Amino acid sequence: MRPVTRGRVVTAGALAITCVLAVPTSAFAKGPGGSQFDVEGNNQHDGGKTLESRIVYSGSTGGSSGKRSGGFAPVGDWSPPACWYEPKWTPAEFAEEFQKEWDIPNASGVGEAYGLAKEHYKNGQPYKDFNKSETGKGMWWDAVRDPGREDSGDPAAFACDTATFWVENGRTPTVKNAVTPEILAQLAYSRIRVPDTKVTLAPQDTTKVNLPTWAWLDKATFKDVSVTASLNVAGLDISATTTAKPVALKLEPGTSDAETYPATGECRINDDHSIGTPYAKGNAGETPPCGVKYLRSSGGGSYKLRATITWQVTWTGTGGAGGNLPDGTFGTTQDITVQEIQAVNR
Repeated sequence: MRPVTRGRVVTAGALAITCVLAVPTSAFAKGPGGSQFDVEGNNQHDGGKTLESRIVYSGSTGGSSGKRSGGFAPVGDWSPPACWYEPKWTPAEFAEEFQKEWDIPNASGVGEAYGLAKEHYKNGQPYKDFNKSETGKGMWWDAVRDPGREDSGDPAAFACDTATFWVENGRTPTVKNAVTPEILAQLAYSRIRVPDTKVTLAPQDTTKVNLPTWAWLDKATFKDVSVTASLNVAGLDISATTTAKPVALKLEPGTSDAETYPATGECRINDDHSIGTPYAKGNAGETPPCGVKYLRSSGGGSYKLRATITWQVTWTGTGGAGGNLPDGTFGTTQDITVQEIQAVNR
């Protein structure tokens, strides 16, 4: 394995080589024949050629549409990779791509960089004829980007600037964010979709000032969810499963004129995986284990009660790898109308 970085390319024109070797930056960079990979890593048909699948996701992904609704946000500053490196081409495929995409020596300012790249990959400094003599013994790796974060202009999506590099079968690249079971687990994290967190309330939607409102979530709705990310390319067969477990519900009344039960607003998960306790007749005089009490009327409008679930995240992967990832949170709001209790004096 000899990953190409700017530090390894001859110093004259090193930056130019890195730039000229940059693969087209679509959702999944274009491969030979103009094919592209979609957000789920599935190959698309274009130009009459089909490429081998790369990363495949299964489980609680919310379907193949790529929609982000239902994805939770990591707690803290951590985020899943916005770009990473995958095995992309066989020697023959890379040779074809090189000629098709980069054979532009007459373009202004590109000729020298093209020449350096050609020396590097084709003329034996250090690779000869795109490593065709090593066919079946390895793959050319290149960068891909998370399409959503690329489209939003997230700088992290453009951080993978290492030029195309060769990796022998069975070797693990030393380049940061090259795909490993842990990287797959982090990518699976970003594709987990969880249920909406609309809580059941008693009274429902409309309540009274100083009347405790009970809140709960059914155990059948909030259970563990997981996504598996797999990569099976010649010489590399790895996977990781990332699992999110609901551990707490946080209630935010939408106004400072309210009290929560418990006082922190954080309701723990019960042993049966439900949250809170359903209201039952005869409980009117009791304090709810999970709920809210509004101290002021919402007037002619309503308060935005926000219910946020905290999900504890773990992963397991090929070779017995595994560990923890940052907790994630996902919440939704619902309108609560609070009325004054009317009394009639006789």
